[in-house]
Amino acid sequence: MVTIKDIAKLANVSHTTVSRALNDSPLIKPGTKKKIQEIAAQLNYIPNFNAKSLVMQKSYTIGLFFTSISNGTSPSFFADTVKGVNSVINENYNLFVRGIDDYHDFSSIHHKRFDGIILMSQSEVDNAFIYHVLNQKIPIVVINREVNDQSIINILSNDREGSCHAVKYLIEKGHKDIAVIEGIKGFKSSLERREGYLKALIDEQIPIRNEYIVNGNYDMESGYKAMEKLLELKNPPTAVFCSNDDMAVGAINAAFAKGLNVPKDISVIGFDDIQVAQYTNPSLTTVKKPIEKISRHGAEKILEAVENQEMKGEKIFIETELVIRNSVSEGE
Repeated sequence: MVTIKDIAKLANVSHTTVSRALNDSPLIKPGTKKKIQEIAAQLNYIPNFNAKSLVMQKSYTIGLFFTSISNGTSPSFFADTVKGVNSVINENYNLFVRGIDDYHDFSSIHHKRFDGIILMSQSEVDNAFIYHVLNQKIPIVVINREVNDQSIINILSNDREGSCHAVKYLIEKGHKDIAVIEGIKGFKSSLERREGYLKALIDEQIPIRNEYIVNGNYDMESGYKAMEKLLELKNPPTAVFCSNDDMAVGAINAAFAKGLNVPKDISVIGFDDIQVAQYTNPSLTTVKKPIEKISRHGAEKILEAVENQEMKGEKIFIETELVIRNSVSEGE
């Protein structure tokens, strides 16, 4: 196996000069750098990242953490997040993906193990993790949930506004009996989407009915069960706003199981615009939350912070948009 010392001998320079040249150091003259890089290419030199890590005091690992992977993170949400981050993190870095709830304590999360961390934050319970990472002096970008710390890079979409827009669309279509299937209790997204639902009803002076507010769990099964509960009411709703698309898919199936037609008998609207939303039957009207775009942006910011060795706090909002398809019809 070719080593830096082999290249140093052939180039007649020290192994420190070779190391610097291969790391594109500005301290090495362009001519020397070019010569060393050409020798390395001819010998098919492959860098030893373990040795490089020791020299550079870097782990070459970026952590992508979720509040929980097993509880409340739908497969599509998980996939879009990883896809967005992975499209930016280059092959020089390892991507480490984990749920915070897998840890009894955070002692294994330290600056020798992670160069930077992206947190897909879904709940305020993550705050202990965030402050542990900050204390370890590891650069962190928090995506998806608003945090109040001005020193943190925070990238999110306005869920409340998106939900309000969706429910107002149902009202414009003539619906007054509008239910909501909520997300996981304690998740910030669940609260924000509920607030958007309530704001739309209050703005349009439509009475809020407690029996129309039903718990879900961000998965298809909970959407199915919640819709069953709504359809058993004495006065079932004519439209249902689901706090994510997975629950909306479950809700549509529950309506069909009861012999109802969506959207003729009951309208359904979702949130997220997952890939499958355009292929459901009927295709799903939903709020597009650009998870992949938010995640990609988060990855770009963490690489900047890691490579420039500086973190400057900022808050970045990426807009949601209503995507109109075929799951909503005119109310009576």
